[in-house]
Amino acid sequence: MIPLDDLAGALCRAHPELDSVRESSDAPVFLVGGAVRDLLLGRPRADVDLVVLGDAATLAARLGADPVEHERFATAKVELDGHEVDIATARSETYQHPGALPEVAPAADIETDLARRDFTLNALALPLQGETRLIDPYGGRADLDAGVLRVLHPRSFEDDPTRAIRAARYAARFGFEPETETAELLRQANLETVSTERKENELLRLAAEANAPRGFALLGDWGVIELRPEGAELAQRVTELLAEPAWAELVADQRDRTVLVAALGPPAGETALLDVQPERPSTGFELARRRPAFELVLARALGAEWLDRYLSEWSPVELEIDGGDLIAAGIPEGTAIGRGLEEALKRKIDGEISGREAELEAALAAARGERA
Repeated sequence: MIPLDDLAGALCRAHPELDSVRESSDAPVFLVGGAVRDLLLGRPRADVDLVVLGDAATLAARLGADPVEHERFATAKVELDGHEVDIATARSETYQHPGALPEVAPAADIETDLARRDFTLNALALPLQGETRLIDPYGGRADLDAGVLRVLHPRSFEDDPTRAIRAARYAARFGFEPETETAELLRQANLETVSTERKENELLRLAAEANAPRGFALLGDWGVIELRPEGAELAQRVTELLAEPAWAELVADQRDRTVLVAALGPPAGETALLDVQPERPSTGFELARRRPAFELVLARALGAEWLDRYLSEWSPVELEIDGGDLIAAGIPEGTAIGRGLEEALKRKIDGEISGREAELEAALAAARGERA
């Protein structure tokens, strides 16, 4: 934990990009939330959140950036020295009904803005102008010291049930435990009051965490969501599998969703791959390549070891010929071209042919309906 008497130095070292903010704002500006939490914990953080007792868009414009504004919540996003910075006008929030998006109103002080936060560990602020001091109205620093997760008020999970997913994310990331009242409130959280999109977005953010399986296990223990059978264990195996570069590359743009499906399900085509024992490499190749990539990862995590050969040996195989070679040899354009190339590829995967001439001979025979 960073000593309080070193806050100013720690802030300058961690976020030198904020010097321009100090110079550009006439209104008080504060570093808030997770950026302060991570600063206290000595953890690196690439993006920051600022709150200004004034207009966020005006400050963003003064910073010389082309801000992206979100009028509903009085926020703007800018980039400073390669760092993404979210700037928000200080505000209060009210919820018309459980799970609703908040109604916002400007706030006159930072304490009012901090009161709308989810947990004490995020209800922290540091002023950027004047003396660097920790603003901590709810005892967040003490909870960080104690490894405790505590909500700010009893209606927190009722106002926004997705905070329960955030609770699991923070508990898994930091190894914290909810204090008694927070733990009881978590068990009453009802995600049915929020949209599917909001719920899924929060679950995907959890899935992106290094300790995501622990987070999903907590959600299951709290009764917030229902996991697939042994979902937390499968998510752990998937996370470990995706630490291997080849498997990670296979689902590069679906990594978080793959972890999410591992935890929640429902089971899909991965179960059909478990008992497969391909008689020939080409048989396994044909079966695997027609499955979505995430199913292959799940199946391998469940124990389909033959998929290692698919990934490392069979799927990289490529022909030296293409359709143009078959057309040049007299095969008319049409399905025969694909049939010929498919047959040549299968035979190459099976180790029956090698080299361009052998590939062309096998492809031409298949395209003409002959046996090579």
